Formats: sequence, C-alpha cells, structure tokens
Amino acid sequence: MREEQQRTVVVLGSTGSIGTQAIDIVQRNPERFRVVGLAAGGGRVDLLAKQAVDLGAERVAVADPARAAELTRLLGEQGAAPEVLVGAEGVAELAASPCDAVLNGITGALGLESTLAALRAGTTLALANKESLIIGGPLVRDLAAPGQIVPVDSEHYAIAQCFPYLPEGELTSPAQGLVHAGLAEVRRLVVTASGGPFRGRRAEELADVTPAEALDHPTWSMGPVITVNSATLVNKGLEVIEANLLFDVPFDRIDVVVHPQSIVHSMVEYVDGTTLAKASPPSMMIPIAYGIGAPERVPDAAPGMDWTRPQSWTFEPLDEEAFPAVRLAAEVGAAGGTAPAVYNAANEEAVDAFLKGNLAFPAIMDTVSQVVSEHQRTERPGASTLTLDDVYAADTWARTRARELLARG
Repeated sequence: MREEQQRTVVVLGSTGSIGTQAIDIVQRNPERFRVVGLAAGGGRVDLLAKQAVDLGAERVAVADPARAAELTRLLGEQGAAPEVLVGAEGVAELAASPCDAVLNGITGALGLESTLAALRAGTTLALANKESLIIGGPLVRDLAAPGQIVPVDSEHYAIAQCFPYLPEGELTSPAQGLVHAGLAEVRRLVVTASGGPFRGRRAEELADVTPAEALDHPTWSMGPVITVNSATLVNKGLEVIEANLLFDVPFDRIDVVVHPQSIVHSMVEYVDGTTLAKASPPSMMIPIAYGIGAPERVPDAAPGMDWTRPQSWTFEPLDEEAFPAVRLAAEVGAAGGTAPAVYNAANEEAVDAFLKGNLAFPAIMDTVSQVVSEHQRTERPGASTLTLDDVYAADTWARTRARELLARG
C-alpha cells in the first residue's frame, strides 16, 4: 500500500452507531485520519462534547437549537472552544467544510441538505444516510462527480467491490459517475438481507410483536429506527432503491434474498453466469473505514473471516406476503419523483408510533401503503423536474397524512 497523507474528516451523526464506529476507526489510525468537524442531533449532547474534546474538532454542529447552549457550556467546562454551528442549516454548513471526506451518518430525511452541501463542495461523500439519496434521487445524482460518492451501506459497498471499473473518461451516464460500472456485463444485482428478528414468521404471526422484540436484531447492532426498519424489511426496500440510483440497474434486475448469517453482503451476477460475492463478518467497520479512506483500504478495520472453521451459509427466498416492504419500495422507486420521499416519511412516522407503543407492527406497512397509494392518486402527471421544495413538500404532506391515519387508529 502506498504511503497515505493524513486525511481530514467531518463526521455527521457522530453520536449514533455509524458515527461512533467511525470515530473508533479514526482513533485507532491517528496517522491516517484527523476529525475536523462533528455534528449530531442533540439527543446525546454530553457525548458530542466529549468527542469534540477528545478529537480536537475545530467545528461542532448540533441540529437541535435548544441544546446549543448546553453544548457550549460543556465544551467550555473542558477547556475547548470549537466553533459551534446550530440547527439543520448549521449541520449543512459543516458538511460543506474544507476537508477530504464527509461521512454522512445522519438518520432519516434530515440528511439530504448535508449530502447536497458536501457534493457542492466537491468533497468525497461517504454515504451512510441512504435516505438522502433515495428521496433526493436526481438532485443528488446531478451534483455528484465521478467517484465522489462512496457507499457505506454494507450491501452497496459490497456491490461496488464486485462491479467492473472503467477509466473515468469512459463514463457514459450520470449514474456511472456515482460508481464506475460496466453495466452491459451485469445481469443482475443480488442484495442480501438477514431477515431480521422475525425471519420465518408468517404474516399472521406478526400481529402482537413488541418494540423490544423488533429491536432485538440477531446480527447487527444499530440505532432504533434502522433496527425496526430491518425488522419490517423497509430498510431492504430502501436499499433496493439506493442500488438502482447508485448503479443504474433496473428494478427488475435487482433481487433480494435472505441470508441470515450476514456474511455475504451482496452479489453481482454477470451475463456469462459468473456471480461475484463480497464476504466478511457482519461489521460496519469495514465499509465505514473504506468510506473515509477510499480508494485505500484501512488495515485491520475489523477482524476477517476464519476460513479454517467449519461453517454453513444459507440463502432463502423473501416472504413478500409477510414482508411487503421490498415490493412496495421497488414500485415507489420505479415511479420516481416524490414517491420515494413519501414512502420514507410515512415510514418514519409509523416507526415512531410503533416504538412509542401506539401502533401494531403490521400497521407500519399498512400506514405506509395507504399514504403511498393516496400520493399516487394525487401526484401531478408528467412532472419530470424534481426540486428540493418538491421533496420537502412531499415529505411534509406524507408525515401529516400518516399522523392523521395514526390518530384514527
């Protein structure tokens, strides 16, 4: 490996699962990485302050304006005085900071403006916030330069590792500018899913599952929203839309299979019958490390496989009756426009209600399906140019409509 200069990194969502793992990688590799900026929502402002002090961050952003004074106080008590940015606009400003890489680990639709800000600044974007690509669609694609987005989702990182790469001058479409791909040789993408905590259950067996059960993921340790999304397989549906946008592969050539061991993170099948699979233990450390260090790998980012140990891998078809989220996501993704924003926003509202004990587990997808159906009936036909205002208007409408449905029970 060639000698690398120290890379400067901004971590958005630093107190969440992705952010804390990224900081662990930085602290284990101080000669390679230096964090110059941190941002978080504000729910764990004490941790944000500690991270800023430990890392010597120059700028810190907190999305919740009500927590800004507390953050400033905590920083001052520890003798630190970084610039403090406030609100969603402050987080987006931080994303545009001069640096080598921005890791967007913000959860949900709130990450869109930060994704756009980092792309406008010309910075490498390590994208863990899939929602910003999904709801922003063409807005993100039009801004991204060739190779500027490095996917951090383990599935899309895996696909990118299995894709053919072309010289930059041979890129032929905006999508190929996101991940250099020789699409003509690719027959299909195979996105793997662990199946979540309810794998194998029939639809009628999901009526009474609790939030605690949904949060008990058998493989991955993640935040509450993405963990519930993994239980409903909404997360996999979002990943199908993400795969279409990143790799320009049509939805009818993207399959989802259940792989409970979570060792094969996704596969690419080629026209000659060859399938390439990327295998590693179920750790987000590997794609995170590559995201902030690309195109170089980070040694010992995570332990590798023990190939001397007997093991078995299984692959199963997805039960679309029990878990309809993937099929609906593909329909929404194919519709394009503001439909993905509606799907995502309705789901976020429904998951919030479920976690608070106000909604049954199957009603999450019932709510999303109803809101998406109503949106499809009212969407302006022929609308082809998506704007940021369109996305936010659809997001607001979907949240409002979902809350109305939830209030009716």
